[in-house]
Amino acid sequence: MPLSGVEVAKHNDKNSCWIVVHGKAYDVTEFLPEHPGGPKIILKYAGKDATEEFDPIHPPDTLDKYLDKSKHLGPVDMSTVETAEKEFDPEEEARQQRIADKPALAQCYNLLDFEAVAKRTMKKGAWGYYSSAADDEITLRENHEAFHRIWFRPRVLVDVKEVDTSTTMLGTKVDIPFYVTATALGKLGHPEGEVVLTRAARKHNVVQMIPTLASCSFDEIMDAAEGDQVQWMQLYVNSDRAITERIVKHAEKRGCKGLFITVDAPQLGRREKDMRSKFTDQGSNVQSGQETDNSQGAARAISSFIDPSLSWKDIPWFKSITKMPIILKGVQRVEDVLKAVTMGVDGVVLSNHGGRQLDFARSGIEVLAETMPVLRQLGLENKIEVYIDGGVRRATDIIKALCLGAKGAYGLEGVDRAMQLLKDEMEMNMRLIGCSSIDQLGPSLIDTANIGSHVTSVPRDSLGHRVYDQLASPEWKKPKSKL
Repeated sequence: MPLSGVEVAKHNDKNSCWIVVHGKAYDVTEFLPEHPGGPKIILKYAGKDATEEFDPIHPPDTLDKYLDKSKHLGPVDMSTVETAEKEFDPEEEARQQRIADKPALAQCYNLLDFEAVAKRTMKKGAWGYYSSAADDEITLRENHEAFHRIWFRPRVLVDVKEVDTSTTMLGTKVDIPFYVTATALGKLGHPEGEVVLTRAARKHNVVQMIPTLASCSFDEIMDAAEGDQVQWMQLYVNSDRAITERIVKHAEKRGCKGLFITVDAPQLGRREKDMRSKFTDQGSNVQSGQETDNSQGAARAISSFIDPSLSWKDIPWFKSITKMPIILKGVQRVEDVLKAVTMGVDGVVLSNHGGRQLDFARSGIEVLAETMPVLRQLGLENKIEVYIDGGVRRATDIIKALCLGAKGAYGLEGVDRAMQLLKDEMEMNMRLIGCSSIDQLGPSLIDTANIGSHVTSVPRDSLGHRVYDQLASPEWKKPKSKL
């Protein structure tokens, strides 16, 4: 017989803490001190249904996989379970109104428009997690601004009636030269989480990289793929290498075609926007007399397992446990690219983790401009595939990266439109620079003379600011008047 809500409700403190998730009860008493986000958030739901809080942060199979089976208490009669009281939140009410009044999807003309809508419609903590970067967020801005220091040298009188934007990535033919990179906690942005990206990637024939810290389970995301759709696995290396090996082997067994090992996060950077929203969400632990470490916000709460001892000496071990191509994600200097070649890895992603780790790290596009001439000089350009991420907002950004030598980061309808916008921009701009296929892109088509000019402020162009109309976000619907 299912457990009753009355029985579950008796276990509502730190001495005996039961929670209900997806209709099943779990005894998490012993796990309280180990929870990366601290025990307070779990105790809020002690003896109650915690599904709504659990879902955006954890894959649905988390408790089944990581909590000892003796702590699985079985199904619960949900009609008898107490739910946590919801306090009236005027900000949430206002947010729901902004969601109702959001612009029509057709009014979003570029990726910046999507960001503008997301900022106004996402929960404060979710926006803080997604948009935050390290310290003063200089690198976050530099990632985008570095593209502005590269100029085109277009060719004319080239037949560009037909434009082919397809290429290959790790041997997989893709229709557009970008992939969906790994980003944690997809359900903070949409209730369906990462599977929305899976479906859009299938439609546009691009590769999806599955994050270690996804909201959906790994198997859910793999199961959402169709036919011969290709997916890669992003890996944060666990201090317990047995766990890491199990994850890698399972990914390979399920058919993943690439292992992207994150190498730029031995310790999480200080993402202060995320930290502040986390503190606000959980209140003051000092006042409650309960000390928990919220110093890293949501990011720290989900990633305290990452191994800071990961080093070059571990690469042979990874090569011994998988036949998947191995790519190092987060390389930031040409010397390490050359080291990766000598270690026999298949690729690198030139990345600074979206500016979320070390502030004043250089942009991926600048490191690319430094790296490719060296690889060509040494005859190594075909020994390793080089990708970049960070700061890409336009197809012109992608084209600039391809010219330098890189291989290529609203629900389903929104993701679909975003990808289509990039594809349309790609075709238009390739015509305008005089190229009909990706293999025609090369260094002669761009001017990178000023890419290393790290200027954080520029003289104000008063004339330009007087006559230039700033980028307008999509128009929001007028709020309905209340009778």
